[in-house]
Amino acid sequence: MRTWPILLLLLLLPACREETVQACEAIRFEDQPFTVCHFAADDPGLALFHTHADGAPFADFDRLAETIAAEGGDLIFAMNAGMYHEDRRPVGLYVENSEQTARLVTNAGPGNFGMLPNGVFWLDGEGTAHVTETLAYEALAPEARFATQSGPMLVIDGALHPAFNPDGTSRKRRNGVGLSADGDTLWFAISDAPVNFDTFARLFRDQLRSPDALYLDGVVSRLHAPSIGRDDGGTDMGPIVAIVRSPARNAR
Repeated sequence: MRTWPILLLLLLLPACREETVQACEAIRFEDQPFTVCHFAADDPGLALFHTHADGAPFADFDRLAETIAAEGGDLIFAMNAGMYHEDRRPVGLYVENSEQTARLVTNAGPGNFGMLPNGVFWLDGEGTAHVTETLAYEALAPEARFATQSGPMLVIDGALHPAFNPDGTSRKRRNGVGLSADGDTLWFAISDAPVNFDTFARLFRDQLRSPDALYLDGVVSRLHAPSIGRDDGGTDMGPIVAIVRSPARNAR
């Protein structure tokens, strides 16, 4: 059974800081519509989810929300969190509750994932989030509590990915994650209309002020944010990043 990590997470949530809040909003950047959400980088409700207790991937937000609700929690935010194979196994590194189920991929390859440099979104042992280029992550060799690899990197040390073109004709719905320069704020963004990589990367660098940001996926991009009435349906997903709250915390 794999429900115990969710239960353990919920048991820890009553001690969460009161100032940790959700903020999701619709914005426009260069006359394109986006939805952005920000959280503390050390938000204690932040986690990655992939496999249900029955051994199959959660695949959609409703199934994850139902599982969390059955354990007494509340899913307040979720987004697809990395590319996956047809059977929804992660393409690159995946770590959940300190258990690694897929290895780090460092070589170039086909598709967006293999457009180096790519990167890793991960949480350290203290629960603080990081966005790190893949080779830097390999050199660091951290003991990650959660990790998902995707690609390409959107922004690396304040510079856009070198393969991006402002006039790029590949326009898709896209989602990604970035970290503020001080490391305190985590940004998630999803385009609400098709955009190219260059525009999406500049959203993180120029609007959200994220010197490091990672592309999570496109086309299948989905967002669950009940506070703004958002619960996207669509294609079954692989890894999911989420923020979970416990009712016990709200009663404090």
